[in-house]
Amino acid sequence: MNTQTITKGSLLIAEPYLGDPNFERSVVLICEHSPESSFGLVLNQITNLTLSDVLEDVYAELPLHVGGPVQQNTLHYVHRRPDLIDNSIRVQDGLYWSGDFEQVKQAVNLGTLTESDIRFFVGYSGWSGGQLDGELSEKAWFVAQTDADFLFDTPADQFWRGILKRMGGEYKAISNYPVDPRLN
Repeated sequence: MNTQTITKGSLLIAEPYLGDPNFERSVVLICEHSPESSFGLVLNQITNLTLSDVLEDVYAELPLHVGGPVQQNTLHYVHRRPDLIDNSIRVQDGLYWSGDFEQVKQAVNLGTLTESDIRFFVGYSGWSGGQLDGELSEKAWFVAQTDADFLFDTPADQFWRGILKRMGGEYKAISNYPVDPRLN
């Protein structure tokens, strides 16, 4: 399940001792990847804000996640309902990014689009050409694939450990590493 080839839909799993507070124990979904740049969203860093806290015309209390350290004044979303959201960008089977935001707001307010089908993020994670390859060569990230069901059905605080367990072998053992081994 682990491969160092990054494609749209790949997951970057931070190695346990990455040392970057922006990405400590993070799992990043790659939404776009090219030789020039990569764009992703951190799946497992949740804020204490909801969508209605940042949008006046949305009334649902859907949680906001931190998508990454770049442009934290922007809003992004991934979902599995292209039937409700026109112009969605396919990331992989059953998983989409972006789309018609007016349709998103309407579906959220009507309750036809819920937390089980959409995740909202403030900010994003971005890499310029060659930067991500450099981080991979330094072994800062493990690379894996997942499916939309795992992404939407796994609580954010269990995502890092859960994906490593699914990868099996040495990764399953890594999933139990303490956050600070000095406290062990």
